[in-house]
Amino acid sequence: MNQIVRSLAGPVLLALFSLTSVSAVAQASAPAAVAAPAEAAAPAPAAPAAVAAPAAKKAESTDNPYGVETIWKSSDAVAKSVLLMLVAMSVASWYILVVKLLEQAKIGRQAKSAAKDFWSAGTVQQGCAKLDANSPFRFIADAGLEATKQHDGLMGHVPLNDWVTMNIGRSVERIQASMQSGLSVLATVGSISPFVGLFGTVWGIYHALTAIGLSGQASIDKVAGPVGEALIMTAIGLAVAVPAVLAYNWLIGRNKAVMSDVRAFGSDLHAVILGSVKKA
Repeated sequence: MNQIVRSLAGPVLLALFSLTSVSAVAQASAPAAVAAPAEAAAPAPAAPAAVAAPAAKKAESTDNPYGVETIWKSSDAVAKSVLLMLVAMSVASWYILVVKLLEQAKIGRQAKSAAKDFWSAGTVQQGCAKLDANSPFRFIADAGLEATKQHDGLMGHVPLNDWVTMNIGRSVERIQASMQSGLSVLATVGSISPFVGLFGTVWGIYHALTAIGLSGQASIDKVAGPVGEALIMTAIGLAVAVPAVLAYNWLIGRNKAVMSDVRAFGSDLHAVILGSVKKA
């Protein structure tokens, strides 16, 4: 009997030990499983920070302590004068460009009208009547006719050919001078505006460095801002100069094309006037 009890006691003890181990493991894993969802749900309160981020970026983008507006408010009379000078030169350049383009386009239309109407007339007087009163071709034709009428007195000693040539040549030169008026302003603006902007930059850097020296702080945020503001003057000067130079070269090329038509008209008119005088 004792032998049977001993043989059964071993398996019973082994079974009890196994059950005890399994329950201990289950009890240890249960809190971990419960803690895992809690840890997974922990980042949820971070949502307000994500909502606050755009607001911070917006405030950061609108609150810029540097720029053209800051330059104007913090600059002295010299810096403001330089900036106003650059603005005035830019306005003058664009005004001259627009006016000259309109003038050249008008003369181009008048050249086509002269080629169509003037040379189809029976006489020079009739041809002049067909031209616009403000046309440069009408001005040249009137000068040629006046030369034939004024060829008397002391001018009678001058050959008619030379006298007509001089009068037509003078009228052509006056037209050329009128077309070139204002181009010198473009050349001047293109030449000096970069140096005016550079002067504004030097003046701004001087005052920026003086203010930094007085404050006693030479960190990058204290130096970069004021110096960057001063460099804007150079950028403005270049922005004024480049369009002025381009406009000057463009208008010069267009003037040459227009003046070639004007000179051709004057040469043809000279030949017609001399031919009509000889027939008379």
